[in-house]
Amino acid sequence: MALDRIENLIDKYFEGETSIAEENELKVYFSSTDVAQHLKQYQCIFGYFSQAKEQQFTQEIPLKTKKPTSVMWLSIAASVVVLLGVSMTIFLNNTKADQFVACSPEDNPELALQETEKALALVSEHLNTGIESVSYINEYEQSKNRIFKK
Repeated sequence: MALDRIENLIDKYFEGETSIAEENELKVYFSSTDVAQHLKQYQCIFGYFSQAKEQQFTQEIPLKTKKPTSVMWLSIAASVVVLLGVSMTIFLNNTKADQFVACSPEDNPELALQETEKALALVSEHLNTGIESVSYINEYEQSKNRIFKK
């Protein structure tokens, strides 16, 4: 009867369904000298846990407390460069936004026309930049058609 219980507990153990009390029962059984012959193959598994409890790590772990100063200065320099880049981007974007003056055509039609022309020129400039980027797609399409003839 006890042997059947141990076999059932082993099956439950490998399925991950045992409780801590059942696992302790298995450890006690396999740590004894009275283990059935067909279950001796599992004795090393449960014997490992009792051996692992007794092991202690005795080697000292060296701790580095000082940071190299070159790494510290490099990180400070990188932070300054990032900060300058962000501030210059913000500054340049703010100056471009100040180029346009808000006015209505009823107040000053000439000024409204000038501001509209500035805005359209800016849109045209960015649109042309986008069109130049898309022109590479046509070159890709022509190359693809040369290689893969339909």
